[in-house]
Amino acid sequence: MEPITISELQTKAPTRFGAAVFRAKSVLLQARRFGADQLSRSPRRFQRSDALNSGPLLAESRTALWTETAAEERSLVAGKIQNLRLAAKLLDGIVVPGGEIFSFWKHVGRTSRMRGFVEGRELREGCIIPNVGGGLCQLSNALYDAALKGHFEIIERHAHTRVIPGSLAEQGRDATVFWNYVDLRFRSQKAFRIEIELDAAELTVRLRGERTSEPKLHTIRRNTAAAAEPNSCATCGVESCHRVLPSGSKEEFGRAAFLVDEYWPEFDGFIQAERKANDSIFLPIDGAALGKPNYAWTTSGFSEVSQRRLLTALRSVRSRRLAAQGAARQKNLIETYRSLAASFANGLSYDTLHIVVQQNLLPFLWETGELRGRTFDVLMTAVPMAELQRRLDVAKALHPESTTLGDFRADPSLVETETLALDRASRIVTPHTEIAGLFPEKAVLLEWQRAGRRDKKAANGGNTILFPASTVGRKGCYELRDAIRGLDVRLQIMGPEIENSGFWNGFNVERVGPEALAAANVVVLPAFVEHRPRRLILAVANGIPVIASSACGLGNIEGVTTIVTGDPGTLRSSIIDKISAG
Repeated sequence: MEPITISELQTKAPTRFGAAVFRAKSVLLQARRFGADQLSRSPRRFQRSDALNSGPLLAESRTALWTETAAEERSLVAGKIQNLRLAAKLLDGIVVPGGEIFSFWKHVGRTSRMRGFVEGRELREGCIIPNVGGGLCQLSNALYDAALKGHFEIIERHAHTRVIPGSLAEQGRDATVFWNYVDLRFRSQKAFRIEIELDAAELTVRLRGERTSEPKLHTIRRNTAAAAEPNSCATCGVESCHRVLPSGSKEEFGRAAFLVDEYWPEFDGFIQAERKANDSIFLPIDGAALGKPNYAWTTSGFSEVSQRRLLTALRSVRSRRLAAQGAARQKNLIETYRSLAASFANGLSYDTLHIVVQQNLLPFLWETGELRGRTFDVLMTAVPMAELQRRLDVAKALHPESTTLGDFRADPSLVETETLALDRASRIVTPHTEIAGLFPEKAVLLEWQRAGRRDKKAANGGNTILFPASTVGRKGCYELRDAIRGLDVRLQIMGPEIENSGFWNGFNVERVGPEALAAANVVVLPAFVEHRPRRLILAVANGIPVIASSACGLGNIEGVTTIVTGDPGTLRSSIIDKISAG
């Protein structure tokens, strides 16, 4: 059958009266279904659980998200993806006991703007129309497809009246849904788990559990007279229809959002280069400082200088409340990032198609599903938590007497979440050479911004070494102590002796402030962990030789001697060479 032409539609265009009649019938059918479910007390709502999360894979269904690429359709497709994002949060991880009926609507609930649902593509009366909650049929289609593959018993399923190209309806494996009387319901005699995943390109539905014998399934036939390809309100051009969308170019539809927790000059330059006029930048506002809960500002009205100052000030306010080191500080910071990520997520609009997120916020946005169906880049400020903790474990094994190397490890689930999110990121953006080396296929290596030179002071004696950090194990204080033992050197240290008060007993030690960088002979930092090597960069800018471990991430800066992390022998040789040359 040929598709209906525009001239035919002009005489058959939906009317407001017809829409009112449809609405009245829907209300009656919704009330009848609600009453029937109440009387039968079935189906039930089931909870998320870790049960069966490593169980056998029964079935999988994959479908493309961006099936329509026309500029006029992008808004409705993005709305569909937002609706899928919300529904996935409600269904992902649900475990249905054996013999119980799963109901799509019992778990998703009524779609409304108050719950965050937006206008998406919905097939109604032969047309693709914009409707709040539209597009959820892609999820019900995939669930039905997976249920068939898993040999589940289909209790209720309704076919679409028309076939949307690229959908599972072309294979007769579709299941339309409409609150609440057009439902998808199925069950298995064995318990099963539903897993739903959205990446930037696909929707994936997986069912896990124990396979049962194949039941006898009922068949629903689609009316072949209604098999013509549906027309879309976004492109049909029928001006007499009350559903027609306003004309106009949608070429500029879609935006990026930059979620920034703290100011880095390298990232500032990257954001300015990437940012377009309609993109959003989210900055942290410290709730306690304002006497209000945390919330986010988009900074279209801020100058770049104002943003920089705001970030620096707010970061300082938060840090002053926390202990200088230790597990309590780290746990407090994690909760701060969790709260800030939730705050930023509330401000994301459905037309945000790409996100650039600072690493501290990444696992929490992944955990809540905000990155589903979107592309995203990560501004990396540290090595991944899995690698960080591995390094701390290595250092702790080398120095079991350390009071700091074993004081904090993140929750394993948080570490796993960050690992998964980093694996799905489009790009890893960082100036840190070692971090970039962990992601060779997708790293964007920025240049470190060189700090301005300070007034050069008279140099100390040629045997003076500056350790620009507090005395903690992760900064390589044990390696430095071993390296200079027996050498005729004078050691300057910045920061307190946190390992223990007598750590440097027997050495010629002087405690100094940041101003000592301008007069140092050699700056040495053999760290296991160093993510912000600003003092080393300043030393290089002042022409001072620097010896740093590879963990400091300065492998692309001339004037830095890079040594292997945790190797006091090589460190000692490098120190002797620099002192002799000086």
